[in-house]
Amino acid sequence: MPVSLEHYLAFVAASLILLVIPGPTIIMVISQALAHGRRVALASVAGVGLGDLIATSLSLAGAGALLATSGTLFSVLKLIGAAYLIWIGFKMWRAPVMIPDVAVEANAPAVRPMTIFRDSFLVTALNPKGILFFVAFVPQFIDPARPYLPQAAIFVGTFTVLGIANAIAFALAADRARRAVRRPGVLRTATRAGGSLLMMAGLAAALTRRTA
Repeated sequence: MPVSLEHYLAFVAASLILLVIPGPTIIMVISQALAHGRRVALASVAGVGLGDLIATSLSLAGAGALLATSGTLFSVLKLIGAAYLIWIGFKMWRAPVMIPDVAVEANAPAVRPMTIFRDSFLVTALNPKGILFFVAFVPQFIDPARPYLPQAAIFVGTFTVLGIANAIAFALAADRARRAVRRPGVLRTATRAGGSLLMMAGLAAALTRRTA
């Protein structure tokens, strides 16, 4: 077996603890579910999953080491990701909300799941701190006596699957809350709160310096 059961279970437990704490991507998934429902939220989940897969794979393929040594590259990626996060939060603030089968605002433009997928993917993939975190996180569970690549592949796949499952759980819970509330004012407030949190997260990311 490429990974010892002890190391694998420890990795799963640590990953679950980290994943249940909502970050910007989960806030985005929840806000999309509250504003537009399950179908759009699941498109966001798919984007988060692919973004996690790409980011974690790149981190273990050497991109993490490159980001750790290149302050300029880290800053560029950080600013691009932060700006995109702010833009998505701004769009969510302005977007009309929907209740099941009813448009809350007249002539509300249709929300394209592919657009939501793209936004979620880019926010997740363009997060240099996430890449650096994974570089620091995974080696804690690597067994030096076993081949590195199979272990890394298993950990990347496991983390991605757990991340998708976690995002789906949040999306379905938010969609259930949306269907239970069915009050446009409440849903609009919740969606704008999520958009505000995303903009604040983007500003915080842009202003935070990389630790040495």
